Amino acid sequence: MRRRLIWAIAGVSAVAVVLLAVPLGIVLGHNYRDEDLLRLQRDTMASTRQIDVGGRRGDPIELPASGDVLGAYDRSGRRVAGSGPARAPAVVRAAVLRGRPTDETAGGRLVVAVPLLQGERVIGAVRAERSGAGARADTRGAWLVIAAIAAAIIVLATLAAVLVARRLARPLEELGASARRLGEGDFSARAAPSGIAEIDAVGGALDATAGRLDALVTRERAFTSDASHQLRTPLQALRIELEAMELRGAAPPELPAALAQVDRLQATIETLLAVARDTSRPETTTDVGALLDAVGERWTGPLARDGRPLRIVLSAGEHPVAAASPGVVGEILEVLLDNAHRHGAGEVTVCARAVDGWVAIDVADEGPGLGDDPERAFVRRSAHADGHGIGLALARSLAHAEGGRLTARVGGSPVLTLMVRARRDGCGRT
Repeated sequence: MRRRLIWAIAGVSAVAVVLLAVPLGIVLGHNYRDEDLLRLQRDTMASTRQIDVGGRRGDPIELPASGDVLGAYDRSGRRVAGSGPARAPAVVRAAVLRGRPTDETAGGRLVVAVPLLQGERVIGAVRAERSGAGARADTRGAWLVIAAIAAAIIVLATLAAVLVARRLARPLEELGASARRLGEGDFSARAAPSGIAEIDAVGGALDATAGRLDALVTRERAFTSDASHQLRTPLQALRIELEAMELRGAAPPELPAALAQVDRLQATIETLLAVARDTSRPETTTDVGALLDAVGERWTGPLARDGRPLRIVLSAGEHPVAAASPGVVGEILEVLLDNAHRHGAGEVTVCARAVDGWVAIDVADEGPGLGDDPERAFVRRSAHADGHGIGLALARSLAHAEGGRLTARVGGSPVLTLMVRARRDGCGRT
């Protein structure tokens, strides 16, 4: 921003100075030339007063001594004395015809013609020629002065632009830093007053937002903590009851499956609460091959009971390792497979592959698909005509929490793809 402000102010100043200086220089150049022409005209008129035009016929006209090139012409345009063109040029003819001095510039030289009068009658004209070097030198001097003044103005404008840019940019940079801290979860971030009403208004709104977010997150964390406690207690009680039944003997055959479901539910709660709290978790990796084996064991039975096969695909030699929590990745796959089980049809295929530093896991089935707008399936809602609730929205939130993404294919059979970053230490091919 500072650079843009400086360039903008300096550029506008430079354009304004140029628009003023160029016409001024041109006007001064014309003024110096006109002044020199006026002096030449005055000197020539003084010279004509020294010329004797009343002498006898045939007597040559004598021109006074002068530093200028003088030439006398009669009414017919013939040069009768002095130097210059043999025939009267246009400036001389104009002076004779109009009866008043005329001037012109030719080849960098100044030329004037003054009529010669005898009585009140024009009998000819005197042409005077002088170098225009003086006017050119004065013009160059004026241009140098104008250029120096223009450069000084542009330098001062640039310095002023630097000060203004610093004055405006610093509070905005501080406001941006406060916004970044707020985005990173530091709700104590506050914008310092800048003295600029508009920026202070934005800072005040940001401070108010930080306060509201702090209160909201505090309530949410308190709720998740309480919910964690309230959920763990009945789950632990249920586990104790089931284990007591197992110890008493003659336990029903469904008891091991019930205990496994309690363990899975407890692990799911721990994973969801950890993600919801955004607590710092140790850097973990997921062996995708081992995870897919566990997924196959978990879902082969439920799908088989509905006459639907489950196929796990992992290319030979591939051993992808994801830089993500196995609990979170496993929970996302649980949601995707449950979605395929409930809303899909036919064979369910889970395929893992490495893609440019990512691990992609596709979950596909032979159902009707998600239509031309699969993003609707990820909208969090309590109920919908298509039967989708919060499962896919939750799975996408979990994927984002691990730095990944969850997408769906447009059209055709449903294919949901989980993308998580691959481990970078080279243990797994990426």
